[in-house]
Amino acid sequence: MSTTLFQRLLGAEFYHLGEEVRHLHGFIAPPHWQGQCTVQRGEGRLARWLCALAKMPPSMCDAPLQVRFQRSPEKEIWQRSFADHPLSSTLKARQGRLQERIGPLSLRLRLYRIDAVLHWIGEGARLFGVLPLPAGWFEEIRCREYGEAGRYHFEVAVDLPLVGRLIHYQGWLEPVG
Repeated sequence: MSTTLFQRLLGAEFYHLGEEVRHLHGFIAPPHWQGQCTVQRGEGRLARWLCALAKMPPSMCDAPLQVRFQRSPEKEIWQRSFADHPLSSTLKARQGRLQERIGPLSLRLRLYRIDAVLHWIGEGARLFGVLPLPAGWFEEIRCREYGEAGRYHFEVAVDLPLVGRLIHYQGWLEPVG
């Protein structure tokens, strides 16, 4: 059996993650997950404009969340629906890092494990796949994934220089079926 994108990027560290996180990122994981999510968008004018450009979900509390995964050894497509607000991204491995393309932005993210928790941290980005943006702009993109009470949990926080908080969302997912 071949390895998943996250297994390749994390190597042996993958097997030290919490069971719920390994299940979501494994090949035998169901393709459809659902749960709840709270989203807080930044309130500044620039934050609102950037969120709109990236098609980020609006602020919401304890909203239904659906995620469908299309997995192959080379890439994953995540199709999220935050209370019927769609957000799709494509994830690939590139030079030992995770590349996530959301709209016109391709983020370079480093994955690492602390205890049983998976962390993502921003290292850089390109606009339209070709225009490099200053790496320092993306150091405050952070994600953590962990298991709690038998559920997969996540928290994503994006803060940018001169903008402040762009978006913060957190919640949980369970496999459907």
